[in-house]
Amino acid sequence: NKPVQILMPKGDLVYPMSQHIGAPAIPLVKKGDKVLAGQKIGEASGFISANVICSVSGTVKAVEPGRVANGAMVNSIVVENDGEYTAVEGLGADRDPAKLSKQEIRDIVKEAGIVGLGGAGFPTHVKLTPKDENAIEYILVNGAECEPYLTSDYRMMLEEPEKIVGGLKVILQLFDNAKGVIGIENNKPEAIKKLTEMVKDEPRITVCPLMTKYPQGGERSLIYAVTGRKVNSSMLPADAGCIVDNVDTVISIYMAVCKCTPLMRKIITITGDAVNTPCNFNVKLGTNYQELIEAAGGFKEEPEKIISGGPMMGFSMFTVDVPVTKTSSSILCFTKDEVAQHEPTACINCGRCVEVCPSRLIPSRLADYAEHHDEEAFTKHEGLECMECGSCSYVCPAKRQLKQAIGSMRKTALANRKKK
Repeated sequence: NKPVQILMPKGDLVYPMSQHIGAPAIPLVKKGDKVLAGQKIGEASGFISANVICSVSGTVKAVEPGRVANGAMVNSIVVENDGEYTAVEGLGADRDPAKLSKQEIRDIVKEAGIVGLGGAGFPTHVKLTPKDENAIEYILVNGAECEPYLTSDYRMMLEEPEKIVGGLKVILQLFDNAKGVIGIENNKPEAIKKLTEMVKDEPRITVCPLMTKYPQGGERSLIYAVTGRKVNSSMLPADAGCIVDNVDTVISIYMAVCKCTPLMRKIITITGDAVNTPCNFNVKLGTNYQELIEAAGGFKEEPEKIISGGPMMGFSMFTVDVPVTKTSSSILCFTKDEVAQHEPTACINCGRCVEVCPSRLIPSRLADYAEHHDEEAFTKHEGLECMECGSCSYVCPAKRQLKQAIGSMRKTALANRKKK
């Protein structure tokens, strides 16, 4: 229920060149260069790649490998903030999207470095360029935000609904046969009410209340809930006539196209029982996680577990000395590590993981194949259909790490399929 607060960075900002699915961006600056807010400092290096934009003005201190939230080392640009936020010319200027061609809109989205901000990080300009744009019938705005603890999208729906509608109208300009649907879980009645009121005079846009359940915000779940169409691992949403974008991604499209502002900020939830004052912050990309925790009043007591992302699909961290990236969503800090208190035991064949699996798989069996590195059996028994929601691990009375085992094998199998 707390409004989003703008948080300005204190220390250096770090911009990893890989904040998206696909090829890393190529650094365009070197040590000693002066940079401006809104300046492109990393250039997309392939079709599935994304630009990286500087969010402050200052001096480049280094171009070197740096740690990111998932523990990987990624080539990064370190910028010393001069505190003046001098911007590139034209940043924030109004622009009429009605005067732009479809290609111009796609080029603006690409230049702005926009990717899926729900966590996947898929370059948005690629998503907006399907093989057959006339086959797209639905533009789905994902306002489900089904992960526990996360509230940044909810705050955006309450505080900036006009930007969501504006961004959706821009996307609809690209697809003549499509209608826009904003899907919101029914535990967010204020957001449903506000956006329904805003689109009452928009013939191509509707709001669709969704049942509150996990993982309603998963791409496949959302498509099925709104349209009744099914998507599997060998398909793209476009194959089912749909394009799905997160609430914040749609806002970013509006800002880039209508306000000449590239992707430079992220809305982050800082919460958990170890945090003094849980908050939602509007922060500049590149800001250190430690600064966010300090701004939330620091820790009541030293947390046993810190998670980047949601408790179901996020990952635990061994350091908070990492930067906010495009795919950051939250920092969860817990006084007790509920998972580590239980050692996994053998599967008792209770079937609970089967009951909760949204993809109708048998997670216990898939985890066995994964642990034995049996990729052939894993693929044959539909392991690639897993959406890695973590529901199986959550309900497992034997406390087996099902999602982690399946997720690792799934990444290997997908990589091998790409090679073929």
